[in-house]
Amino acid sequence: MAQSKSTDRAARDARERLRLYKARQTVHEHGRKRRSRDNLIAIIGVLAVIALVTGAQLFYFNGGPGTATPVPTSTPTDTATAAPEGQNVGDVPDPAVAEGRTWTGNLTLNDVQLGISLDGALAPQAVASLVTDAAAGYYVGKTCHRLVSSPTAGLLQCGSADGTGATDSTYSFGPLENTAPGGIYPAGSIAMARAGDNAYSNGRQFFIVYADATLPDDSVGGYTIVGSVTSGLDQFMASIADAGVVDGAADGAPVVPTSITGFTIQ
Repeated sequence: MAQSKSTDRAARDARERLRLYKARQTVHEHGRKRRSRDNLIAIIGVLAVIALVTGAQLFYFNGGPGTATPVPTSTPTDTATAAPEGQNVGDVPDPAVAEGRTWTGNLTLNDVQLGISLDGALAPQAVASLVTDAAAGYYVGKTCHRLVSSPTAGLLQCGSADGTGATDSTYSFGPLENTAPGGIYPAGSIAMARAGDNAYSNGRQFFIVYADATLPDDSVGGYTIVGSVTSGLDQFMASIADAGVVDGAADGAPVVPTSITGFTIQ
């Protein structure tokens, strides 16, 4: 009889040990599944963030310098009617006008005077265009419709015929000249705005880089660097750039309305 009780107790202990083992296995399995689910959620979250960042960068950079406001790209681009591929449009001056030399002068934005230098040797076609238009008085009174202020670019775009950034379909030229290696445009660079994926869509719009900018090349390359700011950039930043973009955006109309009040080249 004692042996039977001992056997029963051993059986009960065995069953209890089995129950506890199964309970531990169940807890372990639930924990494993929960960890797998949490890891999957974390991975999805990371992928979502990457997708958002990538999408934002593509949205921010595609289009190139000159894009009509309010398209938020960090590369200033001329949009609207694209120039015929490989052809100049309108009364584009001969590159020989640039004389293959350095041109100096002053560009005044509101009451801020910037000393500038244009390189007629490295960008003869673009310099010929700017010199001709400046001499004709085209730029005085034109607005700077677009300010970009982001961790990867700081620039102001000016010279649109209608003040909106739209392309002037009656005037455009190419090819690209003196583009930035690696898409890196140092602070002080002056470059020509153009439509995306068209090397012959340079016009009268240009942009001033006030903080180092990384502007990705498109299918035809980068943007023609026509010259540089040699003085006054700090004053420009304090008076115009530091005020930022309307509504706190990264790309749009500057808080300080800005126009070209003087443009002399010699």
